[in-house]
Amino acid sequence: MAGAPPRIGRLPRSCAIATPGIDVEEDRIYVIDGSVWTSAGMTAGLDLALAMVEKDLGAEVARSVAHKLVMHQRRSGGQTQHSEMLELSPKSDRVQDALNYARQNLGRSLSVEELAEAVNLSPRQFSRVFTTETGTSPAKAIEGLRLEAARLMIEHGRHPLEIIARETGFRDRRHMREAFVRGFGVPPQAVRRDARQPRQSRHG
Repeated sequence: MAGAPPRIGRLPRSCAIATPGIDVEEDRIYVIDGSVWTSAGMTAGLDLALAMVEKDLGAEVARSVAHKLVMHQRRSGGQTQHSEMLELSPKSDRVQDALNYARQNLGRSLSVEELAEAVNLSPRQFSRVFTTETGTSPAKAIEGLRLEAARLMIEHGRHPLEIIARETGFRDRRHMREAFVRGFGVPPQAVRRDARQPRQSRHG
């Protein structure tokens, strides 16, 4: 029968084949198009499986599975990260208290001195204990917390990026953009674009 071939669906770039009716997504790890789920490769298949777990059983179960698999719950490339703090897993209450203090005060400078004072340690003691327990520096961990909070604000709100940067403790919008590219591989504008993209086909 004459006419255009039927549209089959959307696929990530790396698994697209020469088939009429398929739309290629350039920057997706996996794509959900109605009842069709496709991934870009073997590792991306794990991301896809975690997305299925989250859809059926919720974010907490997906986080637990990701933790047991020693992988991020979501990776960049069209799908945003979940908690970047999963890998920290501090062993002492003092380090956990410092992270909780930081989460509640992201708009502050959060220097090592301030964090150490919040948990009654000297700056040198705090830095040593923090790095030993988490495997990263306080500055790197705080940047991760800021990124996590900023990403959530971008995905779930309509605030201008300047306001989000200020409320999550970045110096300005440019500083936040640099941190996003360093941490997620994409700028804040890409995260906002993907969050606003409807799940269903943009063409059907």
